[in-house]
Amino acid sequence: MEDDESVRKATENLIRSMGWDVLTFDSAEAFLDSGAVVITRCLISDVTMPGLSGIEMHAQLLATGHAPPTVFITGNPTAQDSATAQANGALAYLEKPVDSNTILHYVQQALGTP
Repeated sequence: MEDDESVRKATENLIRSMGWDVLTFDSAEAFLDSGAVVITRCLISDVTMPGLSGIEMHAQLLATGHAPPTVFITGNPTAQDSATAQANGALAYLEKPVDSNTILHYVQQALGTP
């Protein structure tokens, strides 16, 4: 999830370049309403978005038992959000701009690929 279209497209292209299927959403609500939650194997989410934040969305996913491995990215990191994300089992909490190799590392970790 990413509300910034240019960041969303760049991340989509990066993940597709590795041969993985990608679904993108511009909000947490769009993702939650999509029906894609149960097939999602790795989630990359912005923290600050209109409506539900990435952290709030992740909490909802945890409550339903359908929280995939999650990488949070943010342009406005806070100690509180980082602590919450890590306490809730996030793979990573990364500050923008995020190096593409770092994103790939965490996606590979989530998918169990070398």
